[in-house]
Amino acid sequence: MLELRHLRTLIALRDAGSLVEAAERVHLTQSALSHQIKDLEERLGSPLFLRKTRPVEFTRAGLRLLALAEQVLPQVRMAERDLARLAGNEQGRLHMAIECHSCFQWLMPTVDHFRDHWPEVEIDIPGGHHFDPLPALAREQLDLVITADPQPLPGVHYEPLFRYEGLLAVARQHRLAGRPFVAPQDLVDETLITYPVEHGRLDVFTQFLDPADCRPREVRTAELTIMMMQLVASGRGVCALPNWALTEYLERDYVKAVPLGEHGVWSTLFAAIREETRDAPWMEDFLRTARETSFAVLEGVKPA
Repeated sequence: MLELRHLRTLIALRDAGSLVEAAERVHLTQSALSHQIKDLEERLGSPLFLRKTRPVEFTRAGLRLLALAEQVLPQVRMAERDLARLAGNEQGRLHMAIECHSCFQWLMPTVDHFRDHWPEVEIDIPGGHHFDPLPALAREQLDLVITADPQPLPGVHYEPLFRYEGLLAVARQHRLAGRPFVAPQDLVDETLITYPVEHGRLDVFTQFLDPADCRPREVRTAELTIMMMQLVASGRGVCALPNWALTEYLERDYVKAVPLGEHGVWSTLFAAIREETRDAPWMEDFLRTARETSFAVLEGVKPA
């Protein structure tokens, strides 16, 4: 009667809070997910959650199955890892680079969790490298690159991790703070604060300003997110960052955030790996752990 997919669906429903978002997480249409749940409820003779509640409110039967899922699914995951080791596939190297200044918030918990379960895999995040990470990946100097700017390279595969929205951070008293969204023309008199990378790798330029042929009055750079937030809060500029990178500053009412454009600017974060390591059990587990961790710790991200 019960299958692992049912347990995974209930976990996704609990974590996502709605059928629409849960369907995205388990890669089903909303209709298919609803049918799966309805079929299970008919077999059990009991509803699993109350419809039209947000977040989802589970019945006693649903809570019992959630408890089962929390017990069973980690054991299944552990067994899968053990079977990979028994098959002799545990050896590996995971040297990675991050083309994302604000990625450590979810990447470090991912690495810590992965290291606990794959101690045989050598993990390193080399610092101070003076080369382009993606070509270095193709040359086997690296094994994984976190990037939002995929490039077509022979033998390189891009695994989507999640989608995120770019938001414009402004001071609390800024003229744009109360807007439902900003237009590219709104930034022509502003100082735009960015990380010290090429403009062609920043979504605020490639997806927002460049298509409208607009330029900010001035561009200045800062190495760290907290430095950018200090400049923004003191009224010395505005900056565009991923929604998750702004969460703690918004919760503290340090700055305000406004969507870029009426429909927002959404991007996808990828893990770039070589085709030859794509099916390695430890690599599959790292990518799965990265997705699960990002949804657990980041606000506002969506399945890719």
